[in-house]
Amino acid sequence: MSYDRLTRPLVRENGVLRPATWDEALDRAAEGFRRNIARHGPDCFAMLSCARSTNEMNYVGQKFTRVVIGTNNVDSCNRTCHAPSVAGLSAVFGSGGGTSSYQEVEDTDVIVMWGSAARNAHPIFFHHVLKGLRNGARMFAVDPRRTGTAQWADLWLGLNVGTDIPLAHAVAREIIHAGLHNEAFIARATSGFAEFRAAVEPWTLTAAEQVTGVPATAIRELAHAYARADRAQLCWTLGITEHHNATDNVRALINLALLTGHVGRYGSGLSPLRGQNNVQGGGDMGAIPNRLPGFQDILDTEVRTRFEGAWRVPIQPRYGRNLTQMLEGMAEGEVTTCYLIGENPVQSEADSLACVKRLSMLDHLVVQDIFLTKTAQMADVVLPASAAWCEAEGTFTNSERRVQRVRRALDPPGEARDDIEILCELARRLGHDWHYDGAEEVWDELRRLSPAHAGMTYRRLEDLQGIQWPCPSEDSVEPPYLHGRLWESDPVRRGRPAPFAVIPHRPPVDLLDEEYPLRLTTGRRLDSYNTGVQSSGFASPLRRGETIEMCPEDAARLGLVAGEEVRITSRRGSVVAPVYVDPALRPGLVFMTMHFPDEVDTNALTIEATCPIAGTAEFKAAAVRVERLVPQPAPQPSLRSAPQPVQAG
Repeated sequence: MSYDRLTRPLVRENGVLRPATWDEALDRAAEGFRRNIARHGPDCFAMLSCARSTNEMNYVGQKFTRVVIGTNNVDSCNRTCHAPSVAGLSAVFGSGGGTSSYQEVEDTDVIVMWGSAARNAHPIFFHHVLKGLRNGARMFAVDPRRTGTAQWADLWLGLNVGTDIPLAHAVAREIIHAGLHNEAFIARATSGFAEFRAAVEPWTLTAAEQVTGVPATAIRELAHAYARADRAQLCWTLGITEHHNATDNVRALINLALLTGHVGRYGSGLSPLRGQNNVQGGGDMGAIPNRLPGFQDILDTEVRTRFEGAWRVPIQPRYGRNLTQMLEGMAEGEVTTCYLIGENPVQSEADSLACVKRLSMLDHLVVQDIFLTKTAQMADVVLPASAAWCEAEGTFTNSERRVQRVRRALDPPGEARDDIEILCELARRLGHDWHYDGAEEVWDELRRLSPAHAGMTYRRLEDLQGIQWPCPSEDSVEPPYLHGRLWESDPVRRGRPAPFAVIPHRPPVDLLDEEYPLRLTTGRRLDSYNTGVQSSGFASPLRRGETIEMCPEDAARLGLVAGEEVRITSRRGSVVAPVYVDPALRPGLVFMTMHFPDEVDTNALTIEATCPIAGTAEFKAAAVRVERLVPQPAPQPSLRSAPQPVQAG
C-alpha cells in the first residue's frame, strides 16, 4: 500500500475526516485539549513526539507539553526501541548516550555485534564496521539468526532467544576464572564487583551451553578475545532491547565492559545503534517523561528551578507517563486526549489490536504527520506537517551523539506547514504567545538551558560538520568518547564509581508449548523502513513483501514449500503470510518484519509484556504456531475495524 502526502488539514465530521481550513483545524485541536484539561486536569493529556523530526521540533514539542499543558506526559518511539539502552547506560554512567564515535569502530581490535543485524538495520554504521574489519579487527556476532552481519564475523554465536543474560554471565565468569579481568580498573572505577562475581559463578561454560545453545568453546573464545583485546567495541540493537527484561540485558553487557576496562578510552566502548535519524536527539531534547532538555533529571530541584525561571511556569516535580503507561492510562480512562506528532502506534506497537482499542477510547486525538497513517485515520484532527529531512531547518543527533545541521531544500506541499509553526499556533490558542524567528532561535534557547549543548552554535556545527555532545564551551570540543573520568587517578576527578549489576535470568514471557511450539522473533530488512509508510511508495529490487521465514527443517516437517501461504497464530492474533525458507534460521525459530502491516500485521502476534524499568515491549519473543491454510479459512483479526475515512478533495 502506498500513502499519499497530507496537504490539507482534516477534521472529523459525522465519523468521517473532511478537509478544513487551518483556522478550523487548529481551533478544534486546541478546544479539545482545553475541554479535557478543564474536566480532568493536565495529566489527562499525552504527547508522542517525533524521532524523525528535528531537535528543535522536539524541544518545542516537550516545552508545549510542560508549559502550555502542564504535564510531563511526553514520550517518543524511543520507548519502542532503545529506552532500555538509555536506562541502563544512565544508571551506570549518568548519561544515556553511546560512549564511542563511529570512527572508533574502524580503529578497534575486537567488535562484538550483540543482537544487531546492522548490515540490514544500520547500513551506514556497518560501513564503519567493514572498515574496522579491513583494518584487522576481529568480529563476533551474537544473534539467534545467522544474519548478513553474522556472515562477516569471525565467529557467530547463535543463542536461543531470550538467553542473553546467561551468555553474558558465562562470558564474565570465564574472564574472571582465566584471570583476564582488569583488576586495577575494577578497584579504581567500579563498585559491586564482589556481588557480581558471586552472581555469575553458577554460569559455567557447560551450564550456559545448555541454556543458550551456544557451544562452550565459542563462549570461551569470545570471552578471551574480548578480554585480551587492547581495544574493543561492544555494539547492540533491538535484539537486546525489545525484551521484557531489556534493561537487565543492557546492564549485563555493560558489566562486561566494566570487567575488562573497555569503556572510557579511545577505541573501547559501548554503542547502542539507534535506528531512526533523530531518536537520540528526541530524548536529548527532553521528549521523554523523566528528563528535561540536555538529559537533565526532572527530580533535580536545581535543574527544575533553572527551567522554571526560563519558561516562567512551574514544572511538575515528578515523572510523567511513558508510552506504555499512556496506553494503559487510555484503557483506564485517565488519559483522555492525545497529541501524536509523526508517530504511528497503531502499526508500530506490540499487540496492535489492543493499541487500536485503547486509542479508540480517547475523547480527543490530534495527529500531526506527513501521511494519513492508520493512526491518523483514527484522529479527530489531522494537521499536515513538513518532512523534517528536506523541508525544515534545524539539527539531528545520531547514534554517536553527533549533532548535525539539516537544511530546508524544498517547501512543504500544498498547505502543509512546519511543525514548529503548528505548535506555536496551538500554544497561542491556549494562552501562550509563542513566536520563534526560525529554528536557530529555538536552538539558542536550548543551548542556554543545556550545558551539554552550550558550545554548539549553528556556525560551529557547520564549520566542524557536526559536533558530539557534550560540548559545554564554544572554544573547544571534547574527546569523541565518554567517561574518560573513570581512568583518572584523582578520586575527585574520577567521580562516582560505575556500578556492576547483579541480574537474574528470566526467560521470555510467552512460553512455548504444544499449541504454540515456534519462537517468533521480529526485525528489519534493508529494503524497507519501520511500518512501511515512508518506504512502501518506492520500488526496490530487494523487496519481496512480508513472509514468514523458517528453516528448511521446519518447513519440511510441516510439509510446507516456499511461497505457500500459511496461517501464523499467537495467543493474541492471527495473520496469513507466504513461507520463505531461510537456511540462516535454526529449527524452532521463525522470523517476520513489521514493514508491511497493511498486508500482514505482524504486531497482531507480538506480546505487550514490557520491561518494568524502560517500558519497552517484548517484540523479539512471541510463541506461535504455523498451519497450512484450509479451504475458506475463518476471517483473521484485522485493523480494518478501525475507522477508515477517506480524504476528500
